[in-house]
Amino acid sequence: MFWFLLIAMVVVVAAVTLVVVGGGDGGGLRDSEPDRLHDPLPDERPLGRADVEAVRLPVTVRGYRMNDVDDVLDRLGAELAARDARIAELEAALAGAHASAMGGPGLIQDGPPVLGPVPEPGESSGDRTSADGPEAPASPEGEDRA
Repeated sequence: MFWFLLIAMVVVVAAVTLVVVGGGDGGGLRDSEPDRLHDPLPDERPLGRADVEAVRLPVTVRGYRMNDVDDVLDRLGAELAARDARIAELEAALAGAHASAMGGPGLIQDGPPVLGPVPEPGESSGDRTSADGPEAPASPEGEDRA
């Protein structure tokens, strides 16, 4: 019985060795393919929330593959920069539309607001007239007002 078990064990070990070394298909064990990003982010359209949630970065012995992480972060950064530029463009267009709807481009001024007519150079402030008519002279302190 001992001899039977010994011979059976030698035959099994020889068969396994023959298959592993290359007796079966002639190629032996295949090299495993390294993990790669199976579903990269789409290039033909803008990214959406579902695209970002679907990204699964492959893991290696020491963590995530740096190249895959860099590629995903670069793409997301480019998408965010493009969206920020588009938002700024649309906000500027909206502000321009509001300004033109409220009375034209004269509403937006660089200097402080002007509340009355601006005197011509060489004209004193006493020579101006208000909207109600000429300015009344200042009354002395002792006079009664009616």
